[in-house]
Amino acid sequence: MITRANVQDAKQVYEIIRKHAAKSVVLPRPLASIYEHIREFFVYRIKDRILGIVALHIVWEDMAEVRSLVVDSRHRKKGIGRKLIQQTLEEAAKLNVPNVFALTREEAFFKKAGFKRITKDKLPQKVWNDCINCPLFPDCDEVPVIFNLKKQKLKKS
Repeated sequence: MITRANVQDAKQVYEIIRKHAAKSVVLPRPLASIYEHIREFFVYRIKDRILGIVALHIVWEDMAEVRSLVVDSRHRKKGIGRKLIQQTLEEAAKLNVPNVFALTREEAFFKKAGFKRITKDKLPQKVWNDCINCPLFPDCDEVPVIFNLKKQKLKKS
């Protein structure tokens, strides 16, 4: 079941990100950042165990970013990531944010979810502010993808 993360989830969210950042799946985030942005996170949980996470970060009036999408390796290929992405798109629609983008190494996954590849110069200045502080800068190997809620149909969950 997908729910919003709460402050009691922060340490578990942090550990999931830390573990996957060590494998270069996602970028690392300090625990303080998780607490500061806990309202951005959705978690997929069974009982008390979080199996997947995602954050939707509002960048500007017309743009939001999918961040920290991770599914426990033992529970991949079960549709959890797809459901988490769907949740971010539904949340963006509720907030009237028409564009949702991600920087990813998993382009095929996002394309299956309806995202389209774009060039990095199409992304807002805010992203470049974040990118400058990224440990991968300037040698980023992530691909930018976007979902336009005005032009593309949102699948019903």
